[in-house]
Amino acid sequence: MLKTRFTEMFGVQYPIVQGGMQWVGRAELTAAVANAGALGFLTGLTQPTPEDLVKEVKRCRDMTDKPFGVNLTILPTLVPRPYGEYIDAIIQSGVKIVETAGNNPKPFLPKFKEAGIKVIHKCTSVRHGVTAERIGVDAISMDGFECAGHPGEDDVPNLVLLPAAANVINIPMIASGGFADARGLVAALALGCDGVNMGTRFMATKEAPIHQKVKEAIVGADERSTALIFRTMRNTSRVFNNSVAKKAIEMEHEGKTIAEIGPIVSGQKGKVVYETGDLEHGIWSAGTCMGLIQDIPTCKELVDRMVREAKDIIAKRLAAMAA
Repeated sequence: MLKTRFTEMFGVQYPIVQGGMQWVGRAELTAAVANAGALGFLTGLTQPTPEDLVKEVKRCRDMTDKPFGVNLTILPTLVPRPYGEYIDAIIQSGVKIVETAGNNPKPFLPKFKEAGIKVIHKCTSVRHGVTAERIGVDAISMDGFECAGHPGEDDVPNLVLLPAAANVINIPMIASGGFADARGLVAALALGCDGVNMGTRFMATKEAPIHQKVKEAIVGADERSTALIFRTMRNTSRVFNNSVAKKAIEMEHEGKTIAEIGPIVSGQKGKVVYETGDLEHGIWSAGTCMGLIQDIPTCKELVDRMVREAKDIIAKRLAAMAA
């Protein structure tokens, strides 16, 4: 047991979370994380329709009797998504934990609360975290500049962001971005958080439903192997540094529009990367924590190792320093 406010609120054994990842957060991975004692999230919009999401929740339930949640990222898109219908599907499925990201979740909170659903909101700044607490979310996932995907536009790394947030946020908070091992977990707890969220680290597990070549690329990469695209458009995204990312950055510097760059960085192309292992077919999200990932364990092996080593760090190394 490694007990924090987060584990008590969400009924999980360990303060470790597998956050929502487009094309990756499927039942196989989420159930494996849940069975390991951590909190896994299905990625709602990975499922093409709300009806498909209901089926995926059922598939996950067939694999685990432990708590798990659904991630719902709400953003403006070229093709509008029926977010209200996805919310109805989540409620219909009996899921009791939701991770929201993107736009302010305030309009959706009454419906979630009425259904008895706890909401974790993903933030990239202290001010957004304060707002999320004020409008009534139950917990915060605070994403530092190190994270895969969208790190916000403030460029503040977690060594500063997390304690600054902990100074003013009172609800449970998990740390996201750059976490891959027990040292990061203990550091997050010391910085004022109640657990860690990991994406890239869980991609490099046996149960992750992506091609083996992608997992091996993560293990073979280092902390310098990411690229930041859409910086000039203030819609920064951290991705694996492949030829497509380089081309996107080149096009940005040439003054190309999002409509011109979009076709080469589409999510569908990234999906093909995960399915086929063709690492240069499109962009795919990855965090700087690749520099800490050296193997491809099962989710249980990963979680057990992190918890065991975290306890050792706390009970032996840190205790010895304080003695």
